[in-house]
Amino acid sequence: MSSGSLYALLIVFCAVMFICFPASVASDPSQNLTGIWETFQNCTFVDLTHTFEPGIPHWKGAPDETVETLYSYKPGNGTLGSGFYMQDYSHVGQWGTHVDPPAHFIEGLRTLDQISPREMILPLVVIDIHQKVMENPDYVVSMDDIRTWEKEYGPIPQGSFVALRTDWSKKWPDQDAMQNLDAEGIAHYPGWSQDVLTYLYENCNITASGHETTDTDPGLVVSSDKYPLETYILSQNKYQVELLTNLDQVPESGALVVVTFPKPRDGSGFPARVFAICPE
Repeated sequence: MSSGSLYALLIVFCAVMFICFPASVASDPSQNLTGIWETFQNCTFVDLTHTFEPGIPHWKGAPDETVETLYSYKPGNGTLGSGFYMQDYSHVGQWGTHVDPPAHFIEGLRTLDQISPREMILPLVVIDIHQKVMENPDYVVSMDDIRTWEKEYGPIPQGSFVALRTDWSKKWPDQDAMQNLDAEGIAHYPGWSQDVLTYLYENCNITASGHETTDTDPGLVVSSDKYPLETYILSQNKYQVELLTNLDQVPESGALVVVTFPKPRDGSGFPARVFAICPE
């Protein structure tokens, strides 16, 4: 990749350029973005999003989703009419695989509509701790886990999206399994740690992070109705994604992630469609 101007234009695609892009696309600044789209057809797309519906696992304080068919193809099946298919959905913003903007916890910081599209296509870093979680559901990611990743792949890329792989999403859509409560009602599921998040956001300057559980904080902390790690991330004026899935199907390094979501004015959160673009 010799063209500085193309590199500047496509900085968010840097992880794939070395693996997927033909030399002609990477070196010729006169080519348009159609060539990149054509290259992506040879890559693997992995959906990192759960399908949402009423009854799925969710934060204990949120009401369940309701869905009403307003118009149906045939008369008699829609509450308002027929001739086409239209549904009315009612759910909280933090529903299913969803994005949390800074304003979700921190008054005065960015809402969903203030997050730039430049923050939605990013190099993907996957920190894999699923084996340790199998042995201890209360495990939290450590700096040793980060050092192991960096020893293998190099420094965490600035501006990247860091996802925590725990394989907890394999318990979906069982709410009881996701919460993993003991006899005293204490939840046992994995999470982030403060030292790792401080390193990622303040030293590596990552753009966002995500995880498979319902919360940023481990279950032992959330059981006390405390959310210090989620508060920390959002206080950095960065966003996060909760309830990711299929992280076992993407490489730990070298892929891109696309995080998409609607643009409600002053939005406090919304279901997201997240997917990875991976080299073959």
